[in-house]
Amino acid sequence: MTPVAEAGEVPRPGRGRSLLWPAAAAVVSAVVWLGVRGSLIDDSYITLGYARNLAEHFHWGLVGAETANSATSPLNVILLALGGTLTRVAGGQVHPVAGAGIVFVAAMTAVGWSWARIARALRLPFGTAVAGTAAVLVNPFVLSATGLEVQLISAALLLLTAYALEGRAVGFGVVAGFAVLVRLDLVIFVVLLALGVGALRRRLLPLVAVALAVCLPWFVFSWFALGSAIPDTFLIKTTQGAFGEYSYGNGPAYYLDPKRWKATLVSFAPAVAGLLVLLAWLGRLGVRRRGAERFGPVGVLGLGGLAYYAAYSGLGVPPYQWYYVAPIVALTTVFVVGAGYLATLARGRAGLRGTAVTVAGLAAAAAVLPAGYLDVHRGVPWTTPPIFGNWSTSADYARVGRAVGALVGDGTVAAPPEIGTLAYFCECTMVDTFADQGRVVPLVDARIAESGAVGGFLLRLDYHWLDRAQRPRPVDYRLQWSWTPISGPDTWQLYSPATGDGWVRLVRA
Repeated sequence: MTPVAEAGEVPRPGRGRSLLWPAAAAVVSAVVWLGVRGSLIDDSYITLGYARNLAEHFHWGLVGAETANSATSPLNVILLALGGTLTRVAGGQVHPVAGAGIVFVAAMTAVGWSWARIARALRLPFGTAVAGTAAVLVNPFVLSATGLEVQLISAALLLLTAYALEGRAVGFGVVAGFAVLVRLDLVIFVVLLALGVGALRRRLLPLVAVALAVCLPWFVFSWFALGSAIPDTFLIKTTQGAFGEYSYGNGPAYYLDPKRWKATLVSFAPAVAGLLVLLAWLGRLGVRRRGAERFGPVGVLGLGGLAYYAAYSGLGVPPYQWYYVAPIVALTTVFVVGAGYLATLARGRAGLRGTAVTVAGLAAAAAVLPAGYLDVHRGVPWTTPPIFGNWSTSADYARVGRAVGALVGDGTVAAPPEIGTLAYFCECTMVDTFADQGRVVPLVDARIAESGAVGGFLLRLDYHWLDRAQRPRPVDYRLQWSWTPISGPDTWQLYSPATGDGWVRLVRA
């Protein structure tokens, strides 16, 4: 690749577009939010439950009666709580789902702003920023996990890349601190970019100091007040095991069933293309370093996506769709930048200009149009997302949750396998490992017992302040799930396009 901008050298042209495009991205993403807000998945409602309790009671937990530490993204919870609080001016109470819309639009605005800066730093056509933003916005795997931290992940990765390209170590450090509060595993990208980009590496100490100043207060608070610095979801998810024969490593194949294969292909195709571009860049780097190294931060981002994928494959966690967002966004970014670079090859070569621009345009369109068509063709507004595996639609869970809340009052209910939407609409004390730390303690003890010397030490250190003498909260009721028809009082039928009909019954414990 031909050198286009030194790290730290911010080109001047295009400032107007750099300001206008984020505003346009905000408007478009607001429209997209209106189309998807009714399709939030169950794990999104876990986060929304946390946000509502934080906004209304300054309490950290899924249910008001129990403190918990199962929110994977503390920054997402805090931002959702702030967004929900802002909506009080419209209705006098917290509206977490509306708050999620504010966070969605803000995150996508940051994505648009980041892409404008990336294109400007690399002197790529303005269409690169448009295509890159759209590729994130309409990707079915990203959009299907809306309400979780997926848009924040996208914004964090692209902001890190923009600051790395500009060689701004302090700005990078600020974003890095927030990135690990979005998801702790984003530290993989932070470390690789900080060490792999010369302009950042030369100012590593102030970069690290700023990042720690941003994120360390939360982790110290969490360690002392919530029982562990790392959220309990790391332990919960890594003890779940695979979905049958599918774990994270071969997980994309899990989504190639008749109902989801199209959405899976259009989600991963730009990332696979990005992998090919990354390999080409690495090859060019080995042959002609001076020409290729200027795209180094984008290449390191792509390598971070591969490292992230390898790390999760090694953990053997289930193939939850939101776990793929970081590598998809990273490698899709490599692909879109590669397409933008292709369009610049014809500068000064009139005979090649039309061909290069056409090929680049087709490549960028391939990253966006199939996904966008699929998003709209399935029907808008969504009632369920294209990548969906919950046992019930959110509408059915909401109906049952409200009914259960009216029946149990102040009683405690043991949840069925999916708790998020039921607990959110029940507004009662519904418990499982996500809501009741007393149910996490046996998992902690078991994991420490089976770990080696180093792993056991790290776990004991992380859970040093957890009250391991606490017991699960006693329950008064249980929600029993059945895949076969049942009838009787306090019984409800639910439906999921992923799993079909199911039934749930409220019984005394």
